[in-house]
Amino acid sequence: MAMALPSSSCKPHRLLALALLLVLAMASAKAAAAYLYDDIKLSWGSGCSYFYMDEDVDTLALCLDRSSGSGFSSNASHLYARYDMDIKLVPDNSAGTVATFYLMPDDVPWEYHDEVDFEFLGNATGEPKTIHTNVYVNGAGGREQQFHLWFDPTLDFHTYSIEWNPKYIIFLIDDTPIRAYKNDQARGVPFPTWQSMRVAGSLWDAEEWATQGGRVKTDWSQVPFYAYYRNFRVTPCVPSPGVAWCGDEAPESAWFDQRLDAAALQKVQAENMIYDYCTDHKRFDETGFPVECTAA
Repeated sequence: MAMALPSSSCKPHRLLALALLLVLAMASAKAAAAYLYDDIKLSWGSGCSYFYMDEDVDTLALCLDRSSGSGFSSNASHLYARYDMDIKLVPDNSAGTVATFYLMPDDVPWEYHDEVDFEFLGNATGEPKTIHTNVYVNGAGGREQQFHLWFDPTLDFHTYSIEWNPKYIIFLIDDTPIRAYKNDQARGVPFPTWQSMRVAGSLWDAEEWATQGGRVKTDWSQVPFYAYYRNFRVTPCVPSPGVAWCGDEAPESAWFDQRLDAAALQKVQAENMIYDYCTDHKRFDETGFPVECTAA
């Protein structure tokens, strides 16, 4: 809010009134600010998780200790949106731990369960951190892609995003796409289209598989482990001009293609991808590759 500076001819009582108005305006703006705990809630787990202010930014410290991991979920759900969260991962020896940021519906039978997963797999000190991504539709997942990060995600916050629109699910890190799962229902490819989803996150022990296939276990002498979440944002999907809502966008529309930087995606996948289920011959040679892995 812009306020004009008082002129030298203002009387003292007018200066005092202007000063009081400025203080009230600042206080009102601060009161109107959204806090993280207004948008998300701790939903399960250890009592050592907590909200706190970090350099005037409301932050959630998710905890894993010997008794339990912990998790949160958002209060609101959406059908098609972009979801952003700034996350700083478990430092030092995080082997066996998994932090997550994902989308899920409200409680539904598993055969209707959709889910879009970012999972951050811990590792021994100095080893690269692995990003594990997956998409579940109607209770079936198995669509894993994994990446090594090109930075240390434990030193500072980075923005992890899931863009979900009727044509793509796009995974992004600091606005750089790392994966795009395309809606190709015309060929029988499952894609979540009908139920709204809310954001969730967790920190838990997965030492049986998380680090080098379970060969490196959790060092419980290091507990408690913490991962940090802040700056949660949701941007609802916007359709092309003249279309009522995103679900009405025509399948042949190129409107959502502008949301995907194909060149940046190709570069990350060439340089940082370490696993793609669509190239796993040991897994699919006998049963056949999923439809989305085959040429149209």
